[in-house]
Amino acid sequence: MLELISDPLVRFRAIALVEGLSFLMLLFISMPMKYYLGFATFSWYVGAAHGGLFVIYLIFAIEIWIRRRINAWQFIRVFIASIIPFGTFFNDKMLKEQQQKFGVARA
Repeated sequence: MLELISDPLVRFRAIALVEGLSFLMLLFISMPMKYYLGFATFSWYVGAAHGGLFVIYLIFAIEIWIRRRINAWQFIRVFIASIIPFGTFFNDKMLKEQQQKFGVARA
């Protein structure tokens, strides 16, 4: 179990899932609540949480790039996917293949 936590691809896939969900929550729940129902405070909290998760996502993406778990093209793909709704979920297959290539069987 500890080897899963120490693998950067496992950590990155986990933060990508959480960051992707927070982005969708921001776009489809908190922003409509802010502009249609007037609940600006909820949007502020969700936006702040998403911002923090996005920074962690980028740090982990740089980590897997530096450790040569992904190449430059894959890093660009990961970065672009982070700014497109549902984008992080499309990269999961590529990241899972990379994870299996480096010997960690499950996430």
